[in-house]
Amino acid sequence: MRGVSTHADSAPGRPAPEAAEIRALVGQLRRLALTYKFGIDEVMTKIGILRDEFRHMQNYNPVEHVGSRLKSLESIVAKCRRKGIPLTPEAVRERMFDIAGVRVTCSFVSDIYRVRDMLVGQSDLTLLEERDYIAHPKANGYKSLHLIVQVPVYLSDRVEDVIVEIQLRTIAMDFWASLEHKIYYKYSRDVPRHLTDSLKLAADVAASLDSSMERIHDEVKAISGEEQPVEQRDDLLSPEEMLRSFWTSADAADEVVRARREF
Repeated sequence: MRGVSTHADSAPGRPAPEAAEIRALVGQLRRLALTYKFGIDEVMTKIGILRDEFRHMQNYNPVEHVGSRLKSLESIVAKCRRKGIPLTPEAVRERMFDIAGVRVTCSFVSDIYRVRDMLVGQSDLTLLEERDYIAHPKANGYKSLHLIVQVPVYLSDRVEDVIVEIQLRTIAMDFWASLEHKIYYKYSRDVPRHLTDSLKLAADVAASLDSSMERIHDEVKAISGEEQPVEQRDDLLSPEEMLRSFWTSADAADEVVRARREF
């Protein structure tokens, strides 16, 4: 099907697409966006399972927060126009890799690579590209680990392989990136030199904070001999205590039943 013209393929005298053609294309793009939403759901489910397993089985949670974003239809059209991508579902699928995004905020840098290894080790998730801006930060100080992955989405009539970008950051990295984004948006990317210098300094401070906090965490873990708890456990029973309580309650219930029968 012929796509709606972009600046790359429009030409003088070429007739504008008909209304029916535009409606059909919009419907196709909406269905495409829905598959990306399902791709996000798949990745979020995987991360949620890992998070719960760590919380309940290992008494430690490397994931502090998980968020997601789906590029709007308007943003997809704008990027196609800006990048010269034909406005067709096939071209969008092949040349645009940031439609679906998942952001994972971790406590420490080591947790980032820990979560990364667990995700890419899953057989139904294919790693297409990895950009390590932690080992190799951008010139402005930006740090994050980016994974471009492909995950299967099972629809009613087919299986669709969907590309999702996963960004893994520490809390300090995420705070810095959020501030940097707001500043660049406010100044339309033409940021004064003194602010870019301040951002770079802040990035160095954030990296130092990450390093110091992880060192303290490792020292505490070495002293206690166990992982740092993810929640206060003073009011929780151990598995042994839970079973002992269950048996005690069962015995008490049996005594009540016997007493009633004797009465």
